[in-house]
Amino acid sequence: MIPSLFNKSRPINYIIIAGLLFFGFILFQIRNNSEPFSAYLFLERVSILILLIFSLFISNFIAKRNGLSKDSSYPFLFYFIALLFFPSVFNSINLVIASFFVILALRRLFSLQSMQLTKEKIFDASLWIFVASLFHFWAILFIILVFASIIFHVSGDYRNWILPFIAFFTIAVITLFFTLLFEKEWLEEILNTTNYNFELQYSSIISQNSALLIYGFFVVLFLFSILFTFSRRPIILHAAYKKVIYAMLIGILIYLISPIKSNENLIFTFFPMAILATGFVEMTKDDFWKQIIMGIFILIGITLFVFQL
Repeated sequence: MIPSLFNKSRPINYIIIAGLLFFGFILFQIRNNSEPFSAYLFLERVSILILLIFSLFISNFIAKRNGLSKDSSYPFLFYFIALLFFPSVFNSINLVIASFFVILALRRLFSLQSMQLTKEKIFDASLWIFVASLFHFWAILFIILVFASIIFHVSGDYRNWILPFIAFFTIAVITLFFTLLFEKEWLEEILNTTNYNFELQYSSIISQNSALLIYGFFVVLFLFSILFTFSRRPIILHAAYKKVIYAMLIGILIYLISPIKSNENLIFTFFPMAILATGFVEMTKDDFWKQIIMGIFILIGITLFVFQL
């Protein structure tokens, strides 16, 4: 039933998921928000919700536009379930903003396979990644994917290799100008986020540890599924799937290197996870196993969300 409901891109699917996201977001705020109400807090939470909804739509658009989804709404669904695994994201404005800009960058990188406006796309993607790093410094690691995309598509033109550096200096100059003119402490705050910590730290909350372990299991399952079926996928999509795999590995690396090992840092893996899960489901021919796996994934996501309220 679930696969048949989301195997087509229907408006009702997006309405249902967006409605459930809104309901879950409000429920989480009611149960977990201890801050006194203020106009600033209200605007911050509304901004988080809007950016998450846009992230879902853009992720689904990237998948459909680049042939990573067979005109289904699976990426939309799986991104939403990932949010249920780690609802603390709902209170992490900086991570949500950083993740949103990374998704904008990925949209440009995946569209490079059309071989049109390549220089503009490389520059835009680099620019968005450096903007994302202003909100979570280690998002800057996604610049690796920019250079990987250049290798995949347009490595012959030396000017393409220079564009990320031009984007870096553009953001650096604008940031420096803004901090000196308006908020001098902001630059210091950004520099303080460049710390790293490779030590794994586990939460004292069982539900959060369970969410991390189960999510990790599904990521490994979906990742190995793509790797083992890679040769059976259209050759024209090989570069796109490599980018998805690299994006997943970079997202995991960001979690491992971030100074605070909170589960919400895994937000950078939500997009590649949604694409990998979509590829797994659409390559599974047995409807019975498809329904079982999707049902378990969704049920666990809902259960973990409830336990973390």
